[in-house]
Amino acid sequence: MNAGTQCCMFLSIFLFISICLGEDYVLDDKTGLGRSFDGIGGLSGGGATSRLLVNYAEPYRSQILDYLFKPKFGASLQILKVEIGGDAQTTDGTEPSHMHYEDDENYFRGYEWWLMKEAKKRNPNITLIGLPWAFPGWVGNGENWPYSFPDITASYVVSWILGAKQYHNLDIDYVGIWNERSFNSKYIKLLRYTLDKSGLERVKIIASDNLWEPISSVVTFDKELQDAVEILGVHYPGTNTLPEALKTGKKLWSSEDYSTFNDNVGGGCWARILNQNYVNGKMTATICWNLVSSYYGDLPFGRDGLMTAKEPWSGNYVVESPIWITAHTTQFTEPGWTYLQTVGHFTHGGSYVALTDERGNLTIITETMTHDHSVCIRPPLPSYDVTAQNVTFHLKGTFASISELQVWHSKFDFKTNNIGLGLGLGFFLVLLLDVDEVYTFTTVRNGQRGSYPDPPPSAPFPKSYKDDFDVSGHPYFSEAPNFADQTGVFEYFTNQTDPGPHVSTLRQVVTQRPVTWVADADQTISVIGDYQWQDLMVSCDIYMESVHTGGVFIAVRVNKGGGVVRSTRGVFLWVYADGTYKVTNDLNGMTVLAEGLSGTRARVWYTLTLTVKGNYASADLNGYSLWKNAVLWEPRHGWAAIGTSSFELAQFDNFAIEALT
Repeated sequence: MNAGTQCCMFLSIFLFISICLGEDYVLDDKTGLGRSFDGIGGLSGGGATSRLLVNYAEPYRSQILDYLFKPKFGASLQILKVEIGGDAQTTDGTEPSHMHYEDDENYFRGYEWWLMKEAKKRNPNITLIGLPWAFPGWVGNGENWPYSFPDITASYVVSWILGAKQYHNLDIDYVGIWNERSFNSKYIKLLRYTLDKSGLERVKIIASDNLWEPISSVVTFDKELQDAVEILGVHYPGTNTLPEALKTGKKLWSSEDYSTFNDNVGGGCWARILNQNYVNGKMTATICWNLVSSYYGDLPFGRDGLMTAKEPWSGNYVVESPIWITAHTTQFTEPGWTYLQTVGHFTHGGSYVALTDERGNLTIITETMTHDHSVCIRPPLPSYDVTAQNVTFHLKGTFASISELQVWHSKFDFKTNNIGLGLGLGFFLVLLLDVDEVYTFTTVRNGQRGSYPDPPPSAPFPKSYKDDFDVSGHPYFSEAPNFADQTGVFEYFTNQTDPGPHVSTLRQVVTQRPVTWVADADQTISVIGDYQWQDLMVSCDIYMESVHTGGVFIAVRVNKGGGVVRSTRGVFLWVYADGTYKVTNDLNGMTVLAEGLSGTRARVWYTLTLTVKGNYASADLNGYSLWKNAVLWEPRHGWAAIGTSSFELAQFDNFAIEALT
């Protein structure tokens, strides 16, 4: 479904003076103003949620970016928050660190640098935020904890901010604290000190990217911490704020929110919380996880983005309803505008906010989303009622002279997909609000429902696929197209010492278990392809670098990824540097289907071929049969994959898939 076929439409008309009666709501700046608006944003990462976006061909990749970031076109996002990659699984995949090892620095890994530059290219004023979910193992010094040596952790994070400026001319505006695991006041103070010492006084800290407590209470009584923290950021607050947070006098943000399937109920969720995060909770910024659903749809939280772009091989993408719901706020405000004090709930359900630039402009956003059509994934939503209602907005103070407003209207019709338009007026604004509607009334005249020609139709992953991992064909990114790392990091590698037929390969580079956010597997794995594949043949050249302990695999029918990657099942063909092989039904290698001698050793290239058809699997090594017709029953379908038996260096080349069904 593309822009133009959404049942949530984003349409414009003009309102003039009308005389009618309804429930009265006063919008007046003479009684004082509310809090300063900081913006609406999207989150790339936590983890690998934009992975497939970079593999789109032009013009489709730029079109997607325009829908997200181009001002007065689509979502017109005002904030971009990205993951500071930590080499670990952080929901839907791993993102590479800029420092795999203590003596290693590379500020061109991954795609977040590219994404931030593309956002800045479209909106130079966009706010940039970095947040680590995980860390390379050396930061924890062998412990699965980043704060045992907080000075190392702070220096590591600050190096990413410095690298963003030095290598990409990107000014990071805010940095967050390690996500959802702990609140550590000593680290926050040390991070502030390290930022200042590095000349980054302008970079502000968001804490604690978790709950309102204990950060709110501690900030109140700890002056040094109060000075260190600029923003109190919370995840999935359910539009509510604690009194203790308000007492701090700090800006309050919903620094991660939404995380909901992006159908029209998801659009309704987003509409409700964008208004009510301020009405109920005085939160002045809301950031959507995730920015764009650009990862395999059968990974966890499929389609939990503002829009969907998960088919770079076809070019298809979908502009979902949350894009236009975002536009209701972002196209008609700017960070630095101010909320009026006169915002709130309608008598018969729904909410309204009003913002001004204090130079005569006014924007009013209303939403009347019903309970069942606006349920978010979390937290639970208490029951409430919304009914159709007449409302009258009385414009007073400096707004009393407004005689004309532009109106933008989105109507969710969950029965017929019909589109409705609103009516209206000037000195006092009178309208009939139906349920499941969003209106914007504004003096801002240059909003736009941007559009492009329909992208190509959706298509499954190609049944025949090859990649020789020639890095010269992909100069901007360190990952091979369409591979989604689930544990470990697989990067392009140029072999300088042995430039034979394998001069450019894909290399697994993580050699120490990271400081993890979820339960990473003990093996590394990267998946690719169509989750519905059943019968297929996969072949790949492999090279083990660990002399005695090395082990690699190729796999088919891989059925899990993301945070549950440890329990992944499939058909795995392993070869080891000790001269053995085995075939297992799981990533852990516990359910053995076949095993024997392979004669394999480290630092020699081999070609592995794995074929599965029906209930039988067979494998070849360098064209010679290792075994035939091993019996298997589950799983019946899944991705193809490559990986290693531990966190170790290994190389892959000449990967090929032939899907039979």
